[in-house]
Amino acid sequence: MLVAEGWRVNVKRVYRIWRREGLKVPMKQPKRGRLWLNDGSCVRLRPERPNHVWSHDFVQDRTRDGRAFRMLVVLDEFTRRCLAIVVARRLRSDDVLHCLADLFVTHGPPEHVRSDNGPEFIAINVREWLGRAGVKTLYIEPGSPWENGYCESLNSKLRDELLNGEIFTTLREAEVLIENWRKHYNAVRPHSSLNYRPPAPEAILPPASGLPYAPLRPAQTLADNGRVLT
Repeated sequence: MLVAEGWRVNVKRVYRIWRREGLKVPMKQPKRGRLWLNDGSCVRLRPERPNHVWSHDFVQDRTRDGRAFRMLVVLDEFTRRCLAIVVARRLRSDDVLHCLADLFVTHGPPEHVRSDNGPEFIAINVREWLGRAGVKTLYIEPGSPWENGYCESLNSKLRDELLNGEIFTTLREAEVLIENWRKHYNAVRPHSSLNYRPPAPEAILPPASGLPYAPLRPAQTLADNGRVLT
């Protein structure tokens, strides 16, 4: 991000300052068992293309008055793009369906959806609706959040970069700030697994003048089979 802003600085110097100032020291993670096959490959399905595997999960936080609210986070595992973060006091299986339905209309349905075994995800209406849409479900093993590692990584960034540093006065304020963070995560924030490029940078369409799809001006004429069109 510094280089993109025009700074001439290398990674080692930034890392030294980062460690010296104690901006963020990684916490020690407990060792956990993994699910492996005899050939050494992991059981978890790996994303191979956009819309191959989506994952979703819940994150919880509180407003200033102590009342809890939840966030439904949906991620495309291949592109690392955060597709949606739904914020509400309560989120049930119907809310999961409404969120997924809107995303299916915008991005098309994925081949698989990965989640834990929460009641909102394993509800009969959710599984039946996904089955009718031709989407397969991938439920992780109970007590194995690392099997949903892409979404867990996004959740940790959301908490470290926003939730831990903000006091939300109202639910509406939380919605606005979280949506702004989601847009920044997709369009600006570099991602290490994408060679330090953002998952979905904003594209600017060049001016239409001089391009084939440019509209004709009133004074322009166009010849077509010997006829002159105005």
